[in-house]
Amino acid sequence: MTTTTSHIPEHVPESEGPDGGVAAARPARLIHTESTTEIPVHLLFREEPAAPPAEVKLRPAVVAHRPAPDKEDRDTRDIGVRARASAPGVDPEIVERRARVLPGIAGVLAGMCGAAGCAVTAWWAGVLPPLAAEAPGLSAGTGGPGPAQWAAFAGAGALGLFGFGGLARGRTGRAWVLELFGRYRGTVRGTGLLWVNPLLLRRRVDVRLRHWRGEPLPAADRGGVALRVAVLVVWRVRDTARATLGVEDHEGYLRACVEAALLRVPVAAPGAGRGAVQATQDALTRLVAADAGPVGVEVCAVRPLRVEYAPEVAAAMHRRRIAALDARHRAGVIGSVVDSVEDTVARLTMRGLVDLDDYERQVLVKDLTVAFCAGRGETRS
Repeated sequence: MTTTTSHIPEHVPESEGPDGGVAAARPARLIHTESTTEIPVHLLFREEPAAPPAEVKLRPAVVAHRPAPDKEDRDTRDIGVRARASAPGVDPEIVERRARVLPGIAGVLAGMCGAAGCAVTAWWAGVLPPLAAEAPGLSAGTGGPGPAQWAAFAGAGALGLFGFGGLARGRTGRAWVLELFGRYRGTVRGTGLLWVNPLLLRRRVDVRLRHWRGEPLPAADRGGVALRVAVLVVWRVRDTARATLGVEDHEGYLRACVEAALLRVPVAAPGAGRGAVQATQDALTRLVAADAGPVGVEVCAVRPLRVEYAPEVAAAMHRRRIAALDARHRAGVIGSVVDSVEDTVARLTMRGLVDLDDYERQVLVKDLTVAFCAGRGETRS
């Protein structure tokens, strides 16, 4: 509800004066303010006072100061993001799972039962060798093998072949990928004597921790100078199904990933500090692991072993490094000589041994500088 001011004068009713006359009407304002005031409606019709609002305790918000990342961390993080974005896809149905196998003793027993069944069927059909037929207690059958004997032969022979043909020896660090008519049936990682269905195609996969040292590969440093880098890759097969069925040759694919990573990551130049080398190693490991992970290969480390300049720029970079070292050495020698001359002149002046004007001071500084430089040159030679 809103009340507004009015500038129209209001007249009071006429009244009788003390002498019986009618007094003149005078204007009077009901509202003496010219401002507009808004009054909430619920306050006009409120019967009982409302309860005071609950007091809410506010805790001071503390914002932790996050240090700004340096350039190498930003580069490494960007490389990791790009690696995850560019990771190759893989068929989600190709995932390693455990195959159903039996202990080896089951295959041995089945094979022995099959061999025994063949021997009994041969005796039943009367086709035992002459020496076995003449043994006491054995009498060969007559009439030759019939349909029943041939069926018994087939059943016993199949049992023996399945029993002995499915025996396999599992080794530590080795696994079998099983296929049936081109369909993945599971992976066997067990050890010892096992029985595997002989109808399944077996592919042996090495799941041990492995490493290989590649040949010098092309790379570049942060300035774009061509390098040759020999790396040591430590890896192993994590998912045997993807490593075998998801890619044609997982070892060749890993080498290609390492070569591609060296072209994408700036490598620390020869003679760089330990921090730069470690940053290069982390970036290479992260990038290669992201590329090789979808095919079941786990990359533990990619370490640069030898970094050298490419043959076409090796001579120029060698001269450049020598010049930089020489300039650094000269700057150090000049700085030490200037400090020595300054200290010598200051001591002579403070102790009052000499009283020099500007010209004599300049001559003394010149002589001391020549003497100190000549002495350092003789010592170095």
